[in-house]
Amino acid sequence: MSRDIIERYFAAFNAGDGDGMLALVSDDVEHHVNQGAVRHGRAAFAEFCAHMGVSYREELRDMVIFVNDDGTRAAAEFTVHGEYLQTDPGLPEARGQRYVLPAGSFFALKDGRITRVTTYYNLEDWIAQVSQ
Repeated sequence: MSRDIIERYFAAFNAGDGDGMLALVSDDVEHHVNQGAVRHGRAAFAEFCAHMGVSYREELRDMVIFVNDDGTRAAAEFTVHGEYLQTDPGLPEARGQRYVLPAGSFFALKDGRITRVTTYYNLEDWIAQVSQ
């Protein structure tokens, strides 16, 4: 069950289906991003997803998913293949630059929902790629 939730989450991400992602998170989900404050709740997560859909087009490939024995924690390693579409404040100007970036996500799960998402990638590597 837990693996299925994570697979569905990433399938929705790759399809650009924010509603599909939102259907898998709890009302009180914690979203820990690589840089920045923790977002609390489904509404904050929805806002982040909407912003990402405007500024970036990304596909996650080479996915490997790990789930602990009791299904309460999961992790995924993958490669982000993306295009920078609209300038994000404080970041380099967007000009449709493409990037490839290794990344990973960690999850807490409870009652069939994702209660925490933590994502890590090398921001300096991304900045270097989009600054060329």
